[in-house]
Amino acid sequence: MERPDYHRLYRTKRWKELRAWKLRKDPYCQCPHHKGEDKSAEADVVDHITKHEGELMLFWAKKNLRSMTKQCHDRFKQSQEKGGAGFLKGCDESGWPLSDEHHWNQ
Repeated sequence: MERPDYHRLYRTKRWKELRAWKLRKDPYCQCPHHKGEDKSAEADVVDHITKHEGELMLFWAKKNLRSMTKQCHDRFKQSQEKGGAGFLKGCDESGWPLSDEHHWNQ
């Protein structure tokens, strides 16, 4: 499967600097699972909260970024993609579960 053209954005100096900035600003995972008791999971991925699909305003928007562990990111994105339409059942419009226990403790 060929990647969409916008994937080149992840190789730019601007993205690498933005990613580094976000991980410095929010060094711990911001997923609902880690918002509870375990707030010490060190993030290593920067996720786009709202799927950008090449939309440059969404891609570069600092408010559209969250720091996550790779494990949480991959699990979240995999669940999101399986849910169709880009949203998980029981989540708000930005993809966050409506309750901390929904999805993450399954």
